[in-house]
Amino acid sequence: MRELKEQVYRANMELHKNRLAPLTWGNVSQADRARGIMAIKPSGVPYEELKPEDMVIVSLETGERVEGRLNPSSDTPTHLALYRAFDKVGGITHTHSPYATAWAQAGRAIPCLGTTHADGFFGEIPVTRYVSADEAQRAYEAETGTVIVEAFQGRDPLHTPGVLVRGHGPFTWGETASASVHNAITLEEVARMGLLTLLLNFNALDLPEALQIKHFERKHGPNAYYGQR
Repeated sequence: MRELKEQVYRANMELHKNRLAPLTWGNVSQADRARGIMAIKPSGVPYEELKPEDMVIVSLETGERVEGRLNPSSDTPTHLALYRAFDKVGGITHTHSPYATAWAQAGRAIPCLGTTHADGFFGEIPVTRYVSADEAQRAYEAETGTVIVEAFQGRDPLHTPGVLVRGHGPFTWGETASASVHNAITLEEVARMGLLTLLLNFNALDLPEALQIKHFERKHGPNAYYGQR
């Protein structure tokens, strides 16, 4: 558990270092599926005050706190819903980063306009429906997970490792907490580039499909060749 807490602490601090989570906004978790647990940032604690031992251990099955003196993030039920639905995801990040959140508040998916987007996300980055009034009253954070899972019907969550929750903000994920933060940073940059592109040319077209496939597969396909092996 000490190693898991350390990894999640470092991932949360990376989020803060990259200015994606001012004040106490945002949270990162990582699952240990073999042990049926996850570690997540505590609720409402400033990043400057966080220590590895402050990370909270929660049961993936029940959502109950297993270890830790602090309350887990209020977004814990959303993280749990995603781990349960996306069985190959090992880390999750939630932010209120400004450009991605602006797209979420506008209720617009981010189209794939260029190769930077295609390098990290296959196709558009979807936006969910609103959480309904009944859902919000019943179990708001858990139902936030529900609308995300709905938005990924027919999509591979590992090919498009992020989503915009309408009116709320982005969630990203990956095989580890660190990978989910990497995708959060990428999503924010893609959101900024997309906005600037449409300001320059509101009629800008999606990147041709062949180039979308090429750029995604050179990093993530079975014959990927980007980087060092």
